[in-house]
Amino acid sequence: MHPDLLTALRAALPADAVHVDEELRRAYGHDETEDLSHPPEVVVRPRTTAEVAAVLRLCHALEVPVTPIGGRTGLSGGALCVHGGVGLALDRMDRIVEIDEGNLQVTVEPGVITQVLQEAVAARGLYYPPDPSSRGSCTIGGNLAENAGGPRAVKYGVTRDFVLNLEVVLPDGTVLWTGANTLKNATGYDLTRLIVGSEGTLAVITRAVLRLVPLPRENRLMLVPFASAEDACTAVSATFRAGVTPSALEFMERDAIVWTMKHTDGLPAQLSTDPGAYLLIEVDGDHGDALMRDCETILGVMEAHGAGEVLFAESASEKAALWHLRRSVPVSVKAHSVYKEEDTVVPRFALPRLLAGVKAIGARYGFSSVCYGHAGDGNLHVNIIRGDLDEAFWKEELPKAIREIFALTVSLGGTLSGEHGIGLVQRPYMDLVFNPAQLELMRGLKRLFDPKGILNPGKVLP
Repeated sequence: MHPDLLTALRAALPADAVHVDEELRRAYGHDETEDLSHPPEVVVRPRTTAEVAAVLRLCHALEVPVTPIGGRTGLSGGALCVHGGVGLALDRMDRIVEIDEGNLQVTVEPGVITQVLQEAVAARGLYYPPDPSSRGSCTIGGNLAENAGGPRAVKYGVTRDFVLNLEVVLPDGTVLWTGANTLKNATGYDLTRLIVGSEGTLAVITRAVLRLVPLPRENRLMLVPFASAEDACTAVSATFRAGVTPSALEFMERDAIVWTMKHTDGLPAQLSTDPGAYLLIEVDGDHGDALMRDCETILGVMEAHGAGEVLFAESASEKAALWHLRRSVPVSVKAHSVYKEEDTVVPRFALPRLLAGVKAIGARYGFSSVCYGHAGDGNLHVNIIRGDLDEAFWKEELPKAIREIFALTVSLGGTLSGEHGIGLVQRPYMDLVFNPAQLELMRGLKRLFDPKGILNPGKVLP
């Protein structure tokens, strides 16, 4: 730690904002990425934009690394303090500042839990659709940093599609707004969309103005079994070609179901672990008859692709149980074993080829994987299970297999990450997607925003 840092931080901030005790540093030194741990040298927990700006001014002057930390639910190591320094935890900045019902907007601080925001606006008949599986613990700031998606992205879009304006603090402590609280904005470069998804490497987000939509009045939910995971994936593209856009279309292969059922209560009695895969399909809207027509169309598509008997969620409790099953898959996989999760995404028609290719690569290298994800937008989460694989294989051979998975993904028109970001663990594979000129352009942007390289160093760019 820089000899002057702690004294300067304590002079600039309230006494309860600066922490150096080992237990807290360890708590803020990990997220959900494998079993990685990189504690900061000091944890700072500000409550205001002015306090964030004071921290960054000090760290900029002393050239101390600063890593923004949200809900610590990330899966790419984006919030890990790999260079020590300051862990800038934004969890105490957790106010919903204003819900503007007239303009269908909400202003929030970065530490607001995503589900808390959704429930607050739902109480007023409004809807904030982006909802990652970790919505009960992830924060809006982290969602913004990673451009999070979730199940409803297939119909409504990802986090970036709901951001109108951001208050940010630059690495030197400068505070500014990036855009305007308007639905259209063709004024200058779009700094807002640049910051969203920049993974805390360009600026620290301290406030966001988000777009809302009216809350759908009704929804229908069905769970569709398939003997073959590839057949399930093939049915996904066919659903959209039939003219239906579900509000969610999720894929879970057999092992994901088997492991997760052990941790989930209240599931329908008909649910079985026999099928090779399931699709969880939801439609929503304001008119029940239109939703039933959509369901009939979907059922026809499913039958044509070899689906088994479809389970309709008849009650709110059954719907909640099925969604809990899907959202619990990542936790259940982690309870089974340490794993690496690759957040691959391809055009949805290529999803069956991606899944088959992942399994073939696993067979050649000798590892097993559990796959699930947001099939409706081609986003397949590939969980490579550590199990009893030895350290040498995990460190030396597995990266070669992961490179093959990503090379296949790119060859199918896809890319490395659909919603988890690049962070720390995917950096070595960026050359598969970007040529040297593209990477240098990104490095130039980083230097422009952060000439001293203090903000979340060691992330995104190889």
